[in-house]
Amino acid sequence: MDQTCPSSNPIDPNSGFNSITRIFHSLRHPPIHLPPYDTPLSAADYAFSLQRNSLWSNSVALINSATAQRVLYSEFIYQTKTLATNLRSAIGLYKGDTAFLLSPNLSQVPILYFALLSIGVVISPANPISTEFEISRLIKLCKPVIAFATSLTVHKLPKLRYQNILLDSPEFDSLTTTANSCVERGEVNQGDLAAIMYSSGTTGKIKGVMLTHRNLIAITASYHSQRAEREQPAVVLSPVPYFHVIGFFYSVKSVGLNETVVVMERFGFTKMLRAVEEFRVTNLGVVPPLVVALVKNDSDGYDLRTLEGVACGGAPLGKDVIAAFTHRFPKVLVTQGYGLTETSGPVSRTIGDEEVCQRGSVGKLEGGLEAKIVDPDTDDVLPPGKQGELWIRGPPIMKGYVGDPEATSATLSKDGWLRTGDLCYIDNRGFLYIVDRLKELIKYKGYQVPPAELEQLLQSHPEILDAAVIPYPSEEAGQVPVAFVVRQPQSCIGEAEVMDFVSKQVAPYKKIRRVAFVSSIPKNAAGKILRRELREVVLPSSSSRL
Repeated sequence: MDQTCPSSNPIDPNSGFNSITRIFHSLRHPPIHLPPYDTPLSAADYAFSLQRNSLWSNSVALINSATAQRVLYSEFIYQTKTLATNLRSAIGLYKGDTAFLLSPNLSQVPILYFALLSIGVVISPANPISTEFEISRLIKLCKPVIAFATSLTVHKLPKLRYQNILLDSPEFDSLTTTANSCVERGEVNQGDLAAIMYSSGTTGKIKGVMLTHRNLIAITASYHSQRAEREQPAVVLSPVPYFHVIGFFYSVKSVGLNETVVVMERFGFTKMLRAVEEFRVTNLGVVPPLVVALVKNDSDGYDLRTLEGVACGGAPLGKDVIAAFTHRFPKVLVTQGYGLTETSGPVSRTIGDEEVCQRGSVGKLEGGLEAKIVDPDTDDVLPPGKQGELWIRGPPIMKGYVGDPEATSATLSKDGWLRTGDLCYIDNRGFLYIVDRLKELIKYKGYQVPPAELEQLLQSHPEILDAAVIPYPSEEAGQVPVAFVVRQPQSCIGEAEVMDFVSKQVAPYKKIRRVAFVSSIPKNAAGKILRRELREVVLPSSSSRL
């Protein structure tokens, strides 16, 4: 179809909206080019193929922030291939086996990831602070034959078919440096399972998200198509854990883009600032609380002049926070992205100065993706500017939930649409806006109150360090918004001041009705508020704590 002829093309060139199918299409240029689906190719080999075409094919791949130890790309590739050979010949792992991983962020993790991906072994990483009970639930889901851990986490693991391997041991170092024999790695297909990541999905029940090599190839190709020309490789620091989908896809796309990655095992705010200064970091990949911390905490003692961009994902970032960040760091571009574990990474993001100016938006659809905005009550497909549930379709969408066909069918339609569970809209210029999770909307006398909107407003107050909002039962209204507030040090702001600050800036039905002051807001690794934990504080018997 000729997309330059308005009479024959129903796709709006500004929004990407097809007036006939009522589907939004990505307008990214250049479009992504994926290898033919039937071409045998692992995500690791695809990233390496892009890396080989780089001007800096032997630049630094990894830097340990604690020791300053560096791994060149030539060493990274050698260690990956040597480890892959040993995992096949010495350990006996085969394509389709699953490897469980319980480790903090170590330089060994991306090397292990690439080795496992290259031989078709499924990666299933978990939070190293998980309890033995939580780990047992995950292991029942993914059914691993081997586990990789550290000397501090291995005691939590049960016995599996193969002996557990410690990443911080001489044995692992030997596996990455000494190849005992040469064996065929076997053929890995793009449709093969690459990873099982963990998500609560849209129901709160833990699920194993099945991601394929094709999913990871699509995400990497999207980043590669939008890469900016540089004189030197980007130096990236992301404190997001490797067990989280953001950390996982970052480890793959960073190789495809030939980036230098600064690995931080134990995160600390001042440690991050020190690493930016010491290793001349150009790009940070962070979650919203860190952007707030950069705005509100003192960083004047550190040289951050090399910093070019801060990419934020995991949860919405408020307009006021973005404005405050830009005021404090005028030369640093702060961008936003939106995605789910089920989408392998971002499905939209802001790119460049013009898109960043659309504050509050999480950008435009990534290449190769389609979207629909669906009325959650009527299932009507909505036009630009209307709010509804976001549905996504395209190459990065998961295969399904492992061992859970019921949850898979509830989330994935037969024609490939992923129901995100997020209330969103897309404007007339194709920018996506996240209103809130559908299941987290507060219903006040029939009105919908998005907690994220109130949280962003609260965080803009100079005496508030952090905040979260949840519903509280009310016989009269159904639910009322309750705010949990973390004061800035030395602040004495009170409940009446907080409620008055909000009431002056929102419609009456959105006003905060109760305030609780707390020392911290519980969040997961991606910065998402753990509202369930807050509900347990106030509902129902603990309401006196307010």
